[in-house]
Amino acid sequence: MDPHIPDTLYRPVCELLGSRLPLVLAGMGGVARSELVAAVCEAGGFGFLGMVREHPDFIRAEVARVRERTGRSFGVNVIPAATEARLLAGQIAACIDLQVPVVGLFWDLWPAVVDRLRAAGILVVCQVGAVEEARAAERAGAAILIVQGREAGGHVRGERPLLELLPEVLAKVAVPVLAAGGIADGADVANLLSLGAQGAVLGTALLATHESFAHAHHKQRIVAAREGDTRLTQAFHINWPPGARVRVLANEVTRGERGDPFTSPRTVIGEDAGRPIVLFSTDSPLRSTTGDLEAMALYAGEGAARIGTVEGAAQRLRAIALDAATALAARPGPLHERVDVSSPVCYAEELDAAYVSPIGREELLASLNELLEAERAGARVAMQFIKEGGDGALGQLGEQIRRDEVKWCGMLIRAIQSIDAAPSTRTGAFYDKAMAIEDPGKRLAFLNRGQAWVVDKLTALLPRLRDGALRDQLAEMCARHADNIVQVGGFLDRRALEAISPGTPARAGRSSPPRLP
Repeated sequence: MDPHIPDTLYRPVCELLGSRLPLVLAGMGGVARSELVAAVCEAGGFGFLGMVREHPDFIRAEVARVRERTGRSFGVNVIPAATEARLLAGQIAACIDLQVPVVGLFWDLWPAVVDRLRAAGILVVCQVGAVEEARAAERAGAAILIVQGREAGGHVRGERPLLELLPEVLAKVAVPVLAAGGIADGADVANLLSLGAQGAVLGTALLATHESFAHAHHKQRIVAAREGDTRLTQAFHINWPPGARVRVLANEVTRGERGDPFTSPRTVIGEDAGRPIVLFSTDSPLRSTTGDLEAMALYAGEGAARIGTVEGAAQRLRAIALDAATALAARPGPLHERVDVSSPVCYAEELDAAYVSPIGREELLASLNELLEAERAGARVAMQFIKEGGDGALGQLGEQIRRDEVKWCGMLIRAIQSIDAAPSTRTGAFYDKAMAIEDPGKRLAFLNRGQAWVVDKLTALLPRLRDGALRDQLAEMCARHADNIVQVGGFLDRRALEAISPGTPARAGRSSPPRLP
């Protein structure tokens, strides 16, 4: 990632996604392919491959191409409601076989698909367009939500503007929330972060890049767009569930010049790799498309009017990140008030600036960064237990620990930023040592020793802090780690006893958590 981009943009959701910036490439079907995904990930963002209705063999090939270009984490986006059942099953199986780290889902919620992905240790992201959809997706097991406003390009699920919907969703869910819809520049991103979103999802802004697989005609139409040039319509409906609306650039189809979308006979207007494209279908023109491009779905969000060039994805992402950081820094108030990392999943009270004494600022900073690296390592080790344990006891324990570790990462990042310092981005040696242990039980015991180290570290640190919000937060963190030590110890006890005599109940009364200062 560009070293000139400040760490103030870093959010806890970056821990879950494995990115360095809270900027996410939307999983645009056909457009978001390996070249664009890899470019975004290498630039510090997170990218979804847009694989709606794609054959599993194509998914395998695109995943391989991403991995050839980058070692960064990425995701695959599929649309269950728009995919034939057998094809969908093949897509999900391919994602599991390939150990894709993240899968994005959109449109109707399919809990069975979420369950299967989670059982395989895959992080599930669901895009929603209403508060009730958000709550349902969270109940189903989504680890991250994308809240989509009606300003978005492509298929639009909801009916409300993003700035109305986002705060209501944030108030009702406890998982990290990303925002999508009409986002074109850093000012948009800064505004959404200030509202409590943990990141932004970019579609149109990254469609108009050299690496996107969109046709040059589509990209140039976005560059030429002006305010009010997009339309929300049901005209492009073939290949999608009925009643769906899409936001596109106005053309002869949206003006009604090509007939009635629902009664006109199907007319072939082009082809893509030998596949016919019919008028009123959801197909947008790609690099490989020929035919009447102007009559196809030219997807674009309301932010298109602010996109003036086609440029490299890394260049665009860098500009958005720098502008967002600048906009956040320009907001009134002290740094910890204007840089808000609080989505409800990792909410932290406002910090008391007086906590830097009696412990010195540099010593405090070193301790907080040391704890942050330990929590980051713990979250990543816990993810491995989720993959290995699925819905069983080990997977559930791993999920509990991961959620805790991500929460404390967010709190520590906020504390470090509040004293005008940069959070560490390292993981430390603990992760490598833990992952070198093949036996899950022994690795879990090693993780528990790491939790005990955190308790010892906090126990020594807490008495040196003034009474205030930071001390309260670190005390809560200490208590939670102590609880986890007991739970993990109990799990290991039961596992050991079952190995000796299956069905024997584990002994009760493990040692109490360390007493807090």
